[in-house]
Amino acid sequence: MILAIDTSAGTSVAVLADDGTVVAEHATADTRRHAEVIGPFLHDALSAVPGGRAALTAVAVGVGPGPFTGLRVGIAAARVLALALGIPLQPVPSHEAVALRLLVAGEVAGRFAVVTDARRREVAVTVYAARLPFPAEVEPAHLVERLAFAPQPGLTVHEVGEIPAVWLARAAQARQAAGVPFAEPAPLYLRAPDVTLAAPKRVST
Repeated sequence: MILAIDTSAGTSVAVLADDGTVVAEHATADTRRHAEVIGPFLHDALSAVPGGRAALTAVAVGVGPGPFTGLRVGIAAARVLALALGIPLQPVPSHEAVALRLLVAGEVAGRFAVVTDARRREVAVTVYAARLPFPAEVEPAHLVERLAFAPQPGLTVHEVGEIPAVWLARAAQARQAAGVPFAEPAPLYLRAPDVTLAAPKRVST
């Protein structure tokens, strides 16, 4: 079974069995309460796993694109759980969850873009090709000013407000089945954090 966590938009936690059965799923679209809800979501999801935590075989985590504060909450939780349980960490770009859902549903053809709100009047855009083996990324995640964002000819756009952890787990399964390496464990921050370490003050004695 795979435990999947994504906090690149709202907060989403799910457990998916190898046969595709959804064992547990908890999510909220609230983008300001990642730290408050991640613990209860994980507790409830892990409590629903038949056989307990020992039945988990991997932790999939969405690595963004996403804002600094929210994204690091999910990645930190995933790292700790993978380390504590002694199972692999499987980093997956968050937009892949949506791209795979659209592809399986037959809602896309040719080139398409997955778009999430990056705030500050910008959107995060990743372009995919609707083909297998998955993922077929054409253009990696990049920032575009919302007012200047205009779909290119032949490019369908799908803007979403949530990243479903169930589909993140399925994207991890798809990568593993296709022999595609997992993403780097480094988060895909949209921009540097607002708060940075300043030079230490000199102290006189």
